[in-house]
Amino acid sequence: MSTERVNPPELSPPTGFSHAVVATGTRVVFLAGQTALDTEGKVTGDTLPAQFAKALTNLLTALTAAGGTPADLARVTVYATDVAAYRVHAPELGRIWRRLAGRDYPAMAVVEVVRLWDDQAQVELDGFAVLP
Repeated sequence: MSTERVNPPELSPPTGFSHAVVATGTRVVFLAGQTALDTEGKVTGDTLPAQFAKALTNLLTALTAAGGTPADLARVTVYATDVAAYRVHAPELGRIWRRLAGRDYPAMAVVEVVRLWDDQAQVELDGFAVLP
C-alpha cells in the first residue's frame, strides 16, 4: 500500500491531521466507532484525554486485528460531546495520538454531538484504512 498525505499551501497548515490522503492498496477496512469501553463493555476514564486514549487504543486494536497499522489509516472522524473541551485538551490529545498512532496523520474531522451511545462516553472515533 502507498499513502500520500496532501497538504496544499493554499490551505491553513494542518496540525494533527492531513487535508487529504491518497491511498492505493488492495483492501479497505472500515472501522466501527470506538469509545472508551473495556472488555466488559463499561466506559473507562473520567477525563476526555483518558477516554480518547482508550477509544484510540480500541480503534487501533480493531485495525491491527484486520491486518493494518496506524500508518494505513486514511480517514478518522472524532465525535465529541464537548468540542470546546476537546480544543482545550488538544495538545494532550495530540501527544496521545503520536504515542499510540505515530505521525502519519489521516484526513480527520472533529464533530460535536449531543450524546453518544453510552451516556458516560465523551468521545468516539471511527474511520477507515487502506491495506496492501
